[in-house]
Amino acid sequence: MLKRTPLYEVYKEYGGKTIDFGGWELPVQFSSIKEEHEAVRTKAGLFDVSHMGEVEVSGKDSLPFLQKMMTNDVADLKPGAALYTAMCYPDGGTVDDLLIYQKSGTCYLLVINASNIDKDIAWLKEHAEGDVTITDQSGELSLLAVQGPKAETVLAKLTEIDLSSLKPFTFIDEAAVAGHQVLLSRTGYTGEDGFELYCRNEDAVSLWKQIVKAGEEDGLMLCGLGARDTLRFEAKLALYGQELTKDITPIEAGIGFAVKHKKDSDFFGKSVLSEQKEKGAPRKLVGLEMIEKGIPRHGYAVKKDGIQIGEVTTGTQSPTLKKNIGLALIKTEFSEIGTEVEVEIRSKTVKAKIVRTPFYKRPKHS
Repeated sequence: MLKRTPLYEVYKEYGGKTIDFGGWELPVQFSSIKEEHEAVRTKAGLFDVSHMGEVEVSGKDSLPFLQKMMTNDVADLKPGAALYTAMCYPDGGTVDDLLIYQKSGTCYLLVINASNIDKDIAWLKEHAEGDVTITDQSGELSLLAVQGPKAETVLAKLTEIDLSSLKPFTFIDEAAVAGHQVLLSRTGYTGEDGFELYCRNEDAVSLWKQIVKAGEEDGLMLCGLGARDTLRFEAKLALYGQELTKDITPIEAGIGFAVKHKKDSDFFGKSVLSEQKEKGAPRKLVGLEMIEKGIPRHGYAVKKDGIQIGEVTTGTQSPTLKKNIGLALIKTEFSEIGTEVEVEIRSKTVKAKIVRTPFYKRPKHS
């Protein structure tokens, strides 16, 4: 049986087409991936991402515990702030990438990838020491994301909160939105401005419908996983299982900014990651743009002079750039911008070149 979010029953009402996504029955699209993508880049989109996992870590030893588990410096957080980080194995491979919200001095909410919930919780529990309580809240919370340049305009109709004062990577716990109590955070996974709303499962449908209504005049569209993937890909936001795996380090995946190897605490993978930060990693995540016809897909071999130098992690025809592009993890010595390589597409080699990433950056004014 596929798992379903509390919003499953309303997908049909809005024309959602569902697929099996890592054991969850989730909408891939409501209208078309290109239209939904465009709406988020220019207006606003609403996503159900309730399959994500939420884990509360609390207790007086929660900070030293999280410092040991995470690559980023959790001590930099204060209540009301969020942090992007990775969690690694001793060899530097990635357990998961996640967000940490500090709710109080001794209480943190970790938001983890749906496919990793059981594995992450087992890893955390295995290494917990002292006064630390790990509580899986994934089954009680739903998560809605409102993303795009008009996200603030849409949500402002549903709350008394001055949203303009909520800075990126900050949040309000127990915020009132559309008559419901939510954790409201200025975060997202699309490369656009936006908000994520964590609510109780029983409030999800009402919240969803009120956001849909509030967004009508601003062109808000319902969005599925298809557009979520093309949006995050253009902005070079890593996807666990593709850009990040147990065999790929955060440095190789281009999220070295989330690795604070000089923080006081020791953490899993520190020695390997420190060396990669200081001396460079053997592999690097690069952008590819096809010179010849063809779309680089996940898992396709990348070659130089007929010899494999890496593989594509994600690739598609970019809805924003109208070009066939990809992200690829390749040997660092071939990663210079402008280098010509070949992508093996259905046993045929097709020319591509290394280009700058991210492929898309949102305009400063929006």
